[in-house]
Amino acid sequence: MSDSASNPMREAIQSAISDNPVILFMKGTPEAPACGFSARTVAILESLDQPFAAVNILPDPAIRQELSDLSGWPTIPQLFVDGELVGGCDIVTEMYQSGELAQLLGVEGGAPSEPQDSADPAPLTIENLL
Repeated sequence: MSDSASNPMREAIQSAISDNPVILFMKGTPEAPACGFSARTVAILESLDQPFAAVNILPDPAIRQELSDLSGWPTIPQLFVDGELVGGCDIVTEMYQSGELAQLLGVEGGAPSEPQDSADPAPLTIENLL
């Protein structure tokens, strides 16, 4: 009932989304992703030379719960651009391959081409974190 008025975690998440043009909620950090999906999403953003903020959801289970309640999206990672949920790894990957992600971010690149193929193996090798 007073959920939105007295929920500091939700307010902090909403503030982070509002304050950062591009923000990724992920498992781990960009330097040390803790799952392959987060690693792949980071690799895509980095390949587009897109600066982004990142929030590690692992230290506090309440972050993930509040984020999913706020976004209506159950899985991690979650990418937000200009305050709007873009989606998780699969959607980000599809948008990257079609060039839509680069267009959304206002950067060059992202269309499927020979250079992209050479960048694909790096994110896929993250599987050995299991």
